[in-house]
Parts: sequence; C-alpha cells; structure tokens
Amino acid sequence: QVQLVESGGGLAPAGGSLRLSCAASGHTFNSYRLGWFRQTPGKEREFVAAITRAGGTPYYSPSVKERFTISRDNAKNTVVLQMNSLKPEDTAVYYCAGSISGSVYYASNYDRWGQGTQVTVSS
Repeated sequence: QVQLVESGGGLAPAGGSLRLSCAASGHTFNSYRLGWFRQTPGKEREFVAAITRAGGTPYYSPSVKERFTISRDNAKNTVVLQMNSLKPEDTAVYYCAGSISGSVYYASNYDRWGQGTQVTVSS
C-alpha cells in the first residue's frame, strides 16, 4: 500500500505559478499510475492530470493542457504538478491519487488519495 502526502499549495496571482508535490511512502509506488484531481465546494472531483508508471506518458484535462506539467521521480517516490499561467478558475483543493488499473481520467479508478492541498488564485 502507498500513502500520499501533498504539499506546495497556497496563494498565487493570476498568471503566476505554483508547484505541487506529492510524496509517497510504501514499497509499491512504481505500481501506481499517479494523478492529480481538484475539487471546489459543491462540485465533483475533477481530473487534472495523470502520468503512467514509468513516467513516459502524461495525460491532461483540456482546461490545463499547455499550462500544467505532471512529472514523477520513481527513485524519490514523488510526483509533481507544475502549474503555470494560473487562472482564478484553477482555485480548488488539489488531490494526489494513485491508480492500479482502469482509465486514469476517472476518480473511481483511484484507490489511494492524499489529504489535499488548497490552491487559491487571485484575480
């Protein structure tokens, strides 16, 4: 089993950048595809980005493509979401998650979740 802990959230101006990190504990990190989701009050958790086990293929929501970059370092058991050109609509709680199988786009296919980190983008 892997446990996930996010860090790096905070406040940024529109057009600014933030870097989210997710540190994993456990010996099965390489077994998981890793994703980032976000959620605002009253809404369902939304897919943001994901990356395959070896880190070769990233997946992005159209709303963040060209602005966000996901990467992972299997030697350090970390996954990073670099967020550039931030917009106020990016404001949400961001969650790191791990998935063994199924489409990476659906939260129901992830069985490991971090506690979330708040990202607030001011206009």
